[in-house]
Amino acid sequence: MRLLAKFFAPESVAVVGASRNPRKVGYQIVLNLLKSGFKGRIYPVNPNADEILGLKAYPSVSSIPEPVDLAVIAVPAPAVPGVIEDCGAHGVKAAIVISAGFREVGNVELEKRVVETARRYGMRVMGPNCVGVYVPKTGLNTTFLSMERMGFPSHGPIAFISQSGAFGVAVLDWASMRGVGISKFVSLGNKADLDESDVLLYLAEDEDTRVVTMYIEGVEKGRGERFVKALREVTPRKPVVALKSGRSEAGARAIASHTGSLAGSDAVYDAVFKQTGVVRAMGMEDLFDMALALAFQPPASGRRVAILTVGGGSGVMATDACSDLGLKVPRLSHETEEKLRRVLLPIASPHNPVDVTGSATDQHLVDALEILLRSGEVDAVIWIPYFQVPGITEGLVKEFVARYREVVSDTGRAIPVVGAVTGGDYTWRLAREAERLGIPMYPSVERAAKAVWALYRYGSWLRRLGVYESYVEGFLRKGVAPG
Repeated sequence: MRLLAKFFAPESVAVVGASRNPRKVGYQIVLNLLKSGFKGRIYPVNPNADEILGLKAYPSVSSIPEPVDLAVIAVPAPAVPGVIEDCGAHGVKAAIVISAGFREVGNVELEKRVVETARRYGMRVMGPNCVGVYVPKTGLNTTFLSMERMGFPSHGPIAFISQSGAFGVAVLDWASMRGVGISKFVSLGNKADLDESDVLLYLAEDEDTRVVTMYIEGVEKGRGERFVKALREVTPRKPVVALKSGRSEAGARAIASHTGSLAGSDAVYDAVFKQTGVVRAMGMEDLFDMALALAFQPPASGRRVAILTVGGGSGVMATDACSDLGLKVPRLSHETEEKLRRVLLPIASPHNPVDVTGSATDQHLVDALEILLRSGEVDAVIWIPYFQVPGITEGLVKEFVARYREVVSDTGRAIPVVGAVTGGDYTWRLAREAERLGIPMYPSVERAAKAVWALYRYGSWLRRLGVYESYVEGFLRKGVAPG
């Protein structure tokens, strides 16, 4: 694991194939390192340049007068083995091969030569055919995508491993737009050497990562047992959310055509995920909806869901969404309903879903939340505020979260709460405030229900292992949730 740290926390980076041409990949990598605020030493390597972007350039890695932690290689594929040789002779132990033109286009032997050369020097290789890594906290950005054309997310608790570089970059752009923070982004490409298992085990120890997400197309032959072992090592400690493509026969063929790897039976992957506690996502929205919930809310101890809504229709739709996922929206006890009646308006419904109506005030929602959390009858709450109604003020979010924290602290019971809202700029400004305070908010009740399902799915895995209580205790002790 210490060797893998060179990929994520290097003190020096050599960019082999650095260029003065803004249209070249090697130019953009150097520029991204500079613009992202990387504080380590940057060494452009180009035998035909003395200086690139204000940095002294070197003709080779071996000509650099100081040690190099990480080499980022962006040269034509046939030249890569020679570059690896040069790096190894200089003592480099970590290399990211951005270059394409290997196994994915039939050049299997060339890819083997890269790995064999690296192994002679005890070097690990990420790629080839990848976009490298992005670590917002340190400004390490080895990607070659223009920072003027896409967003790069800020530091946050979610790590993302991607076999596909293009999909990974799209996720980075989306995460930036959505305000989702990233701890580590890793593009694995062809996985000639480093693969998901290596990165999973590294992230299990990473203090900045609370949740691991990954996009995979297939695990290479002979690596399946290690992959399963890595998942079993990680999931008792941190949630893993996986998006596996190639579910259909046509999808599997598409994977083979662009990576050269086999997708494998989807049923097998599904079984592996279930047996190792991985939460499976079916799309990009799923992936990060679930990850947000798991990063900021404790796992649910059961499948009983209370729905607290300002509108009856939304409550019904949320009930359907929960039922479709195997979650329960139970009847509340007579005692709990009576407590709700005493704090709600006469026109409100104290039954689950609890409808405080459009005439409600902040106090009605906050008091109802406390009663539900203290009832012992529910394992999660879906909150559906309509910030547009006249009785609700901009102060609701802070008051709601403060009461939530107070009850959790008082009872010691960690019941997750997620929200669903529909509206424009005003609504989403308040929703983003709720998220900053630790309550994930979703643009539909269906997505909120799916997030609760993920919390239930992971909670049930922890209970199966007998570590649910210790996990939640540690989760709350770190101050991760609420807020």
